[in-house]
Amino acid sequence: MKITKFEDIESWKESRLLISAIYSLRSNKNFDKDFGLRDQITRASVSIMSNIAEGFNSGYSKSFIKYLNISYGSASEVQSLIYILLDQSYIDKITFDDLYKRISKIKNLIGAFIQYLQNNKARKTKN
Repeated sequence: MKITKFEDIESWKESRLLISAIYSLRSNKNFDKDFGLRDQITRASVSIMSNIAEGFNSGYSKSFIKYLNISYGSASEVQSLIYILLDQSYIDKITFDDLYKRISKIKNLIGAFIQYLQNNKARKTKN
């Protein structure tokens, strides 16, 4: 499938689903009152999706890779923060495992996309 807009990117689509899952956690009143943690995990999850979109529109493969690396880092941050959610009993182990799998999938997609862009760039410079 050809990517013509950032909405076509699989990691962006998966990030959007992750954000919905993070926002749905606000039904837990204790988590919703933990303003620092709530805001940090929300910002980090939004950063994943936003950096993919911003990088796509940067117009340059090198710049896009930079944004994808930032997005990957934000995904790692969210992955770390969900341990706090679990440790504070804001989520149960099943929810933790689901979120962890979602984030791992996103990281795998971003990592594969970075590899693709790096390899594509290398082929272009050899010709």
